Amino acid sequence: MATPQQWAVAISVVVDATAAATRAAAHAGVEIREFDAMSEFAAITKLYSEIWRPTAGPLVGAELLRALSKAGNYVAGAYEGAKLVGACVGFFAAPADNALHSHIAGVSATVAGRHVGFALKLHQRAWALRQKVPVVKWTFDPLVARNAYFNIGKLGGRPVEYLPNFYGDMNDGINGDDDTDRLLLHWDLTSPQVARACAGLPQPVDTDVTRGAVFALERDSGGDPVGGTHGARTVLVAVPADIEKLRVSDPGRAKEWRTAVREVLGGLLADDARVTGFDRRGWYVLQR
Repeated sequence: MATPQQWAVAISVVVDATAAATRAAAHAGVEIREFDAMSEFAAITKLYSEIWRPTAGPLVGAELLRALSKAGNYVAGAYEGAKLVGACVGFFAAPADNALHSHIAGVSATVAGRHVGFALKLHQRAWALRQKVPVVKWTFDPLVARNAYFNIGKLGGRPVEYLPNFYGDMNDGINGDDDTDRLLLHWDLTSPQVARACAGLPQPVDTDVTRGAVFALERDSGGDPVGGTHGARTVLVAVPADIEKLRVSDPGRAKEWRTAVREVLGGLLADDARVTGFDRRGWYVLQR
């Protein structure tokens, strides 16, 4: 049983997380709320279809969203006035994990650069903490540099596992016909690192840590992946500047990057290297 002091600390964490989420939503100019009506679930399905442009039906049906919400899972959206501009859906992991798996989150291009995605994640963090859930997990494409920085630098999450072709063929407007490799990320909601990130203090790459680092994978002058060396305590793994554009302009080179990052980053994580940051110039920082 928790002591009175432990309960006080837990309550303080929830209060601070809720305040941070409120500030983030106000800064983004949106209202974020949980959903419980079929019209709202249908709006999420429509928004996700506009973002991902799937070729074979909706990514998530309104009926499934209704069931997830009714079962006590996380289904929430961000509104700008009467318009839904972002949504996030998560469901609980196995009881022993005491975690929430954040399955899908998306934001309309009409509000790009407004930090709506950040506000959604902070709302999800506060919601999970109120449910006494200390960890949120999700996956993301390791080749998408802006998502890597958002998840690792801006939110303070940490990748823990490389998952080759996790979803199989998706054939949508974002993934194309590329393999759906993913990094599994753990977001420790009560860690000081995450608390600082949610207070608007992103996690910069420590230059002292990267001093003496070597590239295990880097970009050459033409933007191609070039293998390097793993022989240092700190290693860097580069990704393409914009994989989504590259999939359209040069699918062959995009696949080369997929294979190279899978072999190098996946191999390092399998050998117990740990991702400690993501440099905004486009590479992962790993410590052995």
